[in-house]
Amino acid sequence: MMKLTPREKWSLIFEGVVTVVLLLLLNLSLVIILNDVLHSNPGIAGGVYMIKRSLVIGGRYIWSYQNLFIAVMIIVDCTVLYWRLIRRYHLYQMNHIIAELHYISDGHLEHRITFKLSKRLQRVVDSVNSLVDSATQSMNDERQAERSKDELITNVSHDIRTPLTSIIGYLGLIEDHQYQTETDLTKYAHIAYLKATQMKSLVEDLFEYLKMRGAETELNVSDVNFSQMLEQLAASYELEASRKHLTISSSTQPDNIMMEADAEKLGRVFNNLISNALKYGEHATFIELTAKLTGREVMVKVSNDGREIPTAALNQLFERFYRVEESRSKETGGTGLGLAIAQSIVERHGGYIYAESDENLTSFIIHLPVHQDRPLPRPVRQDPKLTK
Repeated sequence: MMKLTPREKWSLIFEGVVTVVLLLLLNLSLVIILNDVLHSNPGIAGGVYMIKRSLVIGGRYIWSYQNLFIAVMIIVDCTVLYWRLIRRYHLYQMNHIIAELHYISDGHLEHRITFKLSKRLQRVVDSVNSLVDSATQSMNDERQAERSKDELITNVSHDIRTPLTSIIGYLGLIEDHQYQTETDLTKYAHIAYLKATQMKSLVEDLFEYLKMRGAETELNVSDVNFSQMLEQLAASYELEASRKHLTISSSTQPDNIMMEADAEKLGRVFNNLISNALKYGEHATFIELTAKLTGREVMVKVSNDGREIPTAALNQLFERFYRVEESRSKETGGTGLGLAIAQSIVERHGGYIYAESDENLTSFIIHLPVHQDRPLPRPVRQDPKLTK
């Protein structure tokens, strides 16, 4: 409840006293005028007298015009007094709200108006608080976007500079003829080629990520036999998996799952996940692609029995340029954008993705809507410990 200042309380008291005095003077004036009218007009006085005589019960008059006039004036006076005081009180409330707004506008954006007022003014307070919350959230989002851009530029610069330095170094050796044999020349050129390929992969992944994050990117949606897609993906990676002594398989429930999706972009998601499992699934013996249709969504798992991902890393896997092990990822050519791209594509399809990992199994789990016009509600927080 809003508290009035001493000055405002005395102002209300003074307002009440002045109003009462004015009303008493007005009442007295009306009594005098009414008496003059009755005395100067015998017909009106006789009519009043006859009405008075007709309202007699038990030999007593029920009312007199004086008492009736006093009763009416008391009601009117109380109404006018209440109206003037409540009007002034609401004015003070508005002044307090304006003062709070000035305080917030001075930079105290964490402050909120806590008054509990009447229904009409409470709507004003709630609207002001909502507006401040919205403005604060927008400012925080803008700051986060700026930090995100700076981080993106820093990471891209770092990841491009490293292979570029190697390319320039080895090409410089070739340019200055600082090689002993033709074998050295071939070796230097090959290393420069590998580093250039790494840069090309990074630039392509970065372009794909930015394109998927852009609002203008549209999906080429069509009816997709999801069961056949997983089966074809598993078949396309059989040779590479066998070279790493892995088996790769797919299964769906039911056997033919139909859904609306951009098959090309969704294929990119599973290519990234399977490639990651092949690269980083240390000591793994299998990779499984499973899908289950439940109501209006399809839950897909890409699982392997490789080394467990640390719990602290699970929630960071989908951040740009994040690598669980920096050195190992660079050796395998990872750009750190694959999972971020996968998350962007899944979210553009109206779904969401997260990861689970323990000593037995590491799984990337995707929830996708069957129909693109019915996106899935995103969970508030996906805790790996709670989803097991």
